[in-house]
Amino acid sequence: MLRTPIIRKPIALVTDFMRGEAAGGFVLMAAAALALIVANSPVSELYFESLHAYVAGMSVLHWINDGLMVVFFLLVGLEIKREILVGQLSSWPRRVLPGIGALGGMLVPALIYFAFNRNDPEALRGWAIPTATDIAFALGVLSLLGKRVPVSIKVFLTALAIIDDLGAVIIIALFYTNELSTQYLLMAAGVLAVLVVLNRSGVRNLWPYMLLGALLWFLVLRSGVHATLAGVALALTIPLRMKNELNDPPLITLENSLHNVVPFLIIPLFGFANAGLSFEGLSVSNLVDPLTLGVALGLLLGKIIGVFGFSSVAIGLGFARLPQEASWSQLCGVALLCGIGFTMSLFIGLLAFANHPTLQSEVKVGILGGSLVAGILGFIVLRLAGSRSESKTESSD
Repeated sequence: MLRTPIIRKPIALVTDFMRGEAAGGFVLMAAAALALIVANSPVSELYFESLHAYVAGMSVLHWINDGLMVVFFLLVGLEIKREILVGQLSSWPRRVLPGIGALGGMLVPALIYFAFNRNDPEALRGWAIPTATDIAFALGVLSLLGKRVPVSIKVFLTALAIIDDLGAVIIIALFYTNELSTQYLLMAAGVLAVLVVLNRSGVRNLWPYMLLGALLWFLVLRSGVHATLAGVALALTIPLRMKNELNDPPLITLENSLHNVVPFLIIPLFGFANAGLSFEGLSVSNLVDPLTLGVALGLLLGKIIGVFGFSSVAIGLGFARLPQEASWSQLCGVALLCGIGFTMSLFIGLLAFANHPTLQSEVKVGILGGSLVAGILGFIVLRLAGSRSESKTESSD
C-alpha cells in the first residue's frame, strides 16, 4: 500500500512532462546533443554506417527523412488546416501580424544568405535554409520563462511558426523537386481526388484516409515531388467537422494521436540522424565560409530584422496591433527565438545539397551556431523584458 504512491509519482511526472507543449523541444535538444556526441566519439563510424545501411531498397537515413518525416508533415498540415479554419488564423485580424512577421522572417534571411553566396551558383541552392523556424525548440526556450511572457506572445509565435511552416512546404514543392514522372504524378492526383470525394461524401472513418494516404506517399515518392508533401496533401483532406457533435472530428482525433508520436519519436529520431556533425577536419575557415555565414546570420540577423522589423512597421502603420499585454522588448525577444531554425532548416539543407556531404556539414555548422546564439539572445531579452504588469503598462502608453 505504501509503495503505490512512490511508483505512481515518477509515472505522473513523465506523463505531465509529455503533456507540456514545449516538452518536444527539450527532447529534440537532447537528441541533437546526443548526435553531436556520438558523431565525435569512438562509435562514430558505426553511427554513420548504420544511417547509410540499406533496408528494403532505401537507406535508413532515407527512410527517416522521406518516410517517417511524412508523419511530421501530416501533423503540420493538420495544424495548418485547423488554425486557418477554426484557430488563431481563422480571421484576417488574427492573421495580419503573424503573417507579416512570417513574411519578413522568410524574405530577409533569404536575402542575407543570397548576399553571402551570390557568386556561387551551387551554394545558392540553399537560399531557403535560414527561412525556417523550429516551433518545438522556440517553445522550449519560451517555456523556461514561465509567466514572465504573456500568453499573447506564445500565441503570436505559434501562429507565425504555422505560417512559416506553410511557406516552407510551398518552397519545398516549388524549388526542391526533382525530375518529375508524369505517370506517377497523375496517379497521385487520382488518389488525392478520391480522398477529396471521401471528404465531400461525409466519410468520417479515418482508416480509408490512412490507407489511401500510404498509397499517395508511395506515388509521390516515385513522382519526383518530395514524398513528405504527401503528408500535407493528405492532411488537407481529413474532415474537421462532424454531423454528430458528440464525437471529435477526424482531424482532431488524428492530430491528438500524433501529438506524442511526432515530438517524442519522429522529430528526435530525425534530429539524431541528421544533427550528427563530425568536427574532424573542421577549421576556423569553415566557420567563416560564405555558406556557413549565410545560414547562421540569415537565422540570427534575418529573423530579428524580418520578424521584428516587418511587425513593427505593420503596427506603426496601424495594420496590426501589438499582442495583448506584450511589450516591444518581448516582441523583439520572440523575433530572436524565430532564429532557431533546426528541423525544417536541416530538412531543406538536405534537399538542397543531397549529394554534397561537405556542403551539408557547413549547413549544419551554420544552423547549429545561428540557432544557439539566437536562442540564448532571445532568452536573455525576454528574461530582462520585465513582468506582465510592466508589459501591459508599456503597451498602453
